[in-house]
Amino acid sequence: MKTLEMAKATAPLAKYAQEAKREPVIVTRDGKPIAALVHIENADLETVTLSTNPQFIALIERSRARQKAEGGIPSTEMRRRLGAR
Repeated sequence: MKTLEMAKATAPLAKYAQEAKREPVIVTRDGKPIAALVHIENADLETVTLSTNPQFIALIERSRARQKAEGGIPSTEMRRRLGAR
């Protein structure tokens, strides 16, 4: 993992993005992490956007908590309700 102090980050962003293909690049301010550049594989823009959206993450967490507390329904029942085979 590479650490880069923001005040010293004078190269073009493209250079740091290339470096992120090999290892994460952590950007710091006064030694504290403020951002990270990481290589992304097998993900589209929608997936990346949703994975960083606080509202979407909260929705998923609520759904997981509800499923854990109340249980779920079998896939056969869901297919029946949707009229699918």
